[in-house]
Amino acid sequence: MIAKREVNALLELLDDPDEFVFAAVTTKLLDYGKEILPHLEYMWENTTNQEVQHRVSSLIHRVHFRALQAEFLSWAKSENPDVFVGAALIAKYADPSIDMADLHDKLDQFKRFIWLEINNYMTPLEQVKVFHTIIWDYFKVKGHELSHLNPEHFFVNRLFNQKNGNCYSIGVVYLALCEYLDIPVFAVDIPRQFLFAYIDTIQNYIFPGLESATQILFYIDPTTGLLYTQEDVDQYLKKLSLNFENLDLRPLQNMQIIARMMEELILCYTTNKEEEKAREIGELLKMIK
Repeated sequence: MIAKREVNALLELLDDPDEFVFAAVTTKLLDYGKEILPHLEYMWENTTNQEVQHRVSSLIHRVHFRALQAEFLSWAKSENPDVFVGAALIAKYADPSIDMADLHDKLDQFKRFIWLEINNYMTPLEQVKVFHTIIWDYFKVKGHELSHLNPEHFFVNRLFNQKNGNCYSIGVVYLALCEYLDIPVFAVDIPRQFLFAYIDTIQNYIFPGLESATQILFYIDPTTGLLYTQEDVDQYLKKLSLNFENLDLRPLQNMQIIARMMEELILCYTTNKEEEKAREIGELLKMIK
């Protein structure tokens, strides 16, 4: 339990111009963890000193970031890191008030609608058509091309609330739904693209090698839900002077997907000259690389 008298004494020192004193006070307040947040938020709302308000705002952010680091480390060390949880934690960086249970409820809404329409007797094309109908037609999700100008498109909470996302925010939802519904769709490593592959027989999915192309029935663009054939991908690789036989197309692991998502978000923050945010996402990224 927090000693209120001690906390009040520390808060009163936040306007001290001595940087050494301020650093000592900051360390002590941060040691309280998330318990200190109500006190900091009350002070932020009621102080008229702009310098103190700025310092308190910075402290609130640091408390949230420390808590997020602990959550992210716990996720990374779990036996089977869930791709959706990883993406939700990235969104929590931008909005610490996110309710993880609420996000899972919204994902479950998508899952229930798809589950009601899909069955094991459908062809792969019929299955992904259900996904397209529910995600893009029914829920009206709008996919935006990957851009380093809009970080909001990376966050799954914004995807659910505003129906706007990019290949990563939409993609992790798509992959999570496929995993929960036992649909053999996986992210694969296509240069400069984030694409999914519908695998015919995952037990015989051996890469690299030319014969592996026969295991991929088609590719899926998570931004729009559009499908691509092997010929489409071959033409794309040809433009890049690359050869399919030289690619390692084993399914990307969930942690690899989240790492790529974070790398793109860092580029986004850097492009927008938000260097501190880029640095902090970089700190989280180091935990899984």
